Amino acid sequence: MHTHADDTPRTHDHSTDDATDHAATEPDFFEVASWDDRYDGDDSVWSGNPNPQLVTEASKLKPGSALDVGCGEGGDVIWLAQQGWHVTGADFSAKGLARAAQHAKEAGVDDRTDWWQVDAREFDAAGRSYDLVTSHFLHLPDGRMVDAVGRFASAVNPGGHLLVVGHSPAAHFTQLSESKRRAMFVAEELVAGLPDGFEVIVAEQRPRSVVRDGKTIDIDDSTLLARRTGAE
Repeated sequence: MHTHADDTPRTHDHSTDDATDHAATEPDFFEVASWDDRYDGDDSVWSGNPNPQLVTEASKLKPGSALDVGCGEGGDVIWLAQQGWHVTGADFSAKGLARAAQHAKEAGVDDRTDWWQVDAREFDAAGRSYDLVTSHFLHLPDGRMVDAVGRFASAVNPGGHLLVVGHSPAAHFTQLSESKRRAMFVAEELVAGLPDGFEVIVAEQRPRSVVRDGKTIDIDDSTLLARRTGAE
């Protein structure tokens, strides 16, 4: 069974295979080599379904240009493109981006998608700007998502939106290593990373149910949505 990207904890640009701590033996999911290895197989890693908070929030917006940071195999990029957005998918794994590009081609939206290899820990907009910048279940080590929010915000056009969604260090993740728990966050923690000129629209934990190993469990999506003030 393919894992839903939104249903498992991500470290760096993607989530781990399960919620079990194999700290002594598991790959370093904060580093690109682990993800290139993971994407070396023949099977898709993720379901390809869009993340639910993206669907909820982006469905309210007028399509324009979008950036998805930590895009993995491109499920969210493809969904946005299908809604009329022109989307850049960004990830630090070249092999993940290659898969995403192939999936976009198969979905018939390759003319509305671009790809950018970049490490979120070193993200620099470098003059690029978008109407929507989004990141789902990207987790950086040692609480660095707060800083990342500020850097992602620099790529948002006036009148545009920033949407960041992740896992909170909730009870069902107690088996994770301490480093992974420190990479998770609650939405309100990210507000401090927003620069001046942003209004917070949503900063909340959104509960939902997911199925893991045949069992239904309740989780929270840490959801931050902010709008850059100024002309549309």
